[in-house]
Amino acid sequence: MSRFSFILVLALISSAFARRNELLTLEQIESRGIVFKGNSSHVPSHHLLSAPQTYPTDFTWCNKGGVNYCTMSRNQHIPQYCGSCWAHGTMSALADRIKIARGAKGVDINLSIQHLLNCGTAGSCNGGSIDGPYQWLQDLSQSTGSGISYETSNPYIACSSDSSEGFCKQVDTTCTPLNVARTCGSFSAEGGPCTGLSSYPNATIAEYGSISGVDAMMKEIYNRGPIACGVDATQLLNYEGGVVTQSGGGIDHVVSVVGWGTDAAAGFYWIVRNSWGEYWGEMGFFRVGKGALNIEEQCSWAVPGTFTAAELSNQYPCHEGGDNCNAKKSELEILKARFLGA
Repeated sequence: MSRFSFILVLALISSAFARRNELLTLEQIESRGIVFKGNSSHVPSHHLLSAPQTYPTDFTWCNKGGVNYCTMSRNQHIPQYCGSCWAHGTMSALADRIKIARGAKGVDINLSIQHLLNCGTAGSCNGGSIDGPYQWLQDLSQSTGSGISYETSNPYIACSSDSSEGFCKQVDTTCTPLNVARTCGSFSAEGGPCTGLSSYPNATIAEYGSISGVDAMMKEIYNRGPIACGVDATQLLNYEGGVVTQSGGGIDHVVSVVGWGTDAAAGFYWIVRNSWGEYWGEMGFFRVGKGALNIEEQCSWAVPGTFTAAELSNQYPCHEGGDNCNAKKSELEILKARFLGA
């Protein structure tokens, strides 16, 4: 084989195994009504945060004062491939901040990625944006008074309306009450079909914003919790541990940054949770050096608003079969009252 042929074969192999970019282009983002690097207020509250004279050399919300404020690690690629890192990174960071607001008390609240895939305007299994999920959630919060449902009422199936992977073609992912929050009372043969719920545990956000750079990231993480950031994931595919120090190309993936640390050889590094499962990397996490993989270029944060939690006594209890929370019945009652005066 000639040298040219060998190089061509390597190029073809590299192309065949090239990683899919899970972020939309700027044009695609703006066409969805998303503001690139947007902020929900003219003067973001991030600007009002104070910074200590010196930060600790090691800081992580996964072990802050002996308490773990981090929520679960996820795997976006099962039961089939779905390019939804943008949803996992942003919602994991928000779930952590809810846990921080609760003082790490009670059962963890894990937010429904599938609700965002079914109803959100920020992306799909074919990609999304760093800013979009928080913008969609605040719009939802302000327009309906409700927020994103919890994983227990809408589990992740790694499908969106434009995905043809695995069983996705056979799944309904339209934004209906069934695909926001549901329960299934019994087997269909026993007359127990699934019910879309009109009332369900949910979480909203009060504010969101965009930042970049080491100083802004450290100030935001230290004061308020993990953030979502874009990263060049091409160097991470075969990562097995240690501090990644390679410079990045383009940003094609979204992760959640939970803190930082110091390595004797590599120096400062970010502690980052990925969404590829705990089989990967350092139990689903990785460490990346300052300036590496473009991780400091584009990040987003959100401040939790209202959320449903046991200690707040703000749950509306639905029956096992969901009959008293049936969204269709609620809609019919509203229409009847409106048009028939009943």
